[in-house]
Amino acid sequence: MNIAPPPSFGTSGQVAFNRGELGMILSVYGRMVAAGEWRDYGISCLRGVAVFSVFRRSAECPLYRIEKRPALRNRQGMYTVLGMDGQVLRRGSDLKTVLRVLERKLIRAVK
Repeated sequence: MNIAPPPSFGTSGQVAFNRGELGMILSVYGRMVAAGEWRDYGISCLRGVAVFSVFRRSAECPLYRIEKRPALRNRQGMYTVLGMDGQVLRRGSDLKTVLRVLERKLIRAVK
């Protein structure tokens, strides 16, 4: 018996973070929460992009957005960290190296 995937499987274009990616992001997030810098987050899985937004307070605009855009995999890298004003802080193909820009801010926050 051959079981076919549902018709929307793989054709919707919806992007999401996998378990490993979320583990790396939540590791940085947890340390920033412990330092008292961040308080809330939101995850959006949209067509073509997955976004992890970080908030100081839940009623504000996000401080940082971590985006995953697989369409940019072969060009600029599929991971991007954006600041509050939309400025690209770091872009690349390895999530761990892209998240280092936030770890520098953690070191400053702890000092």
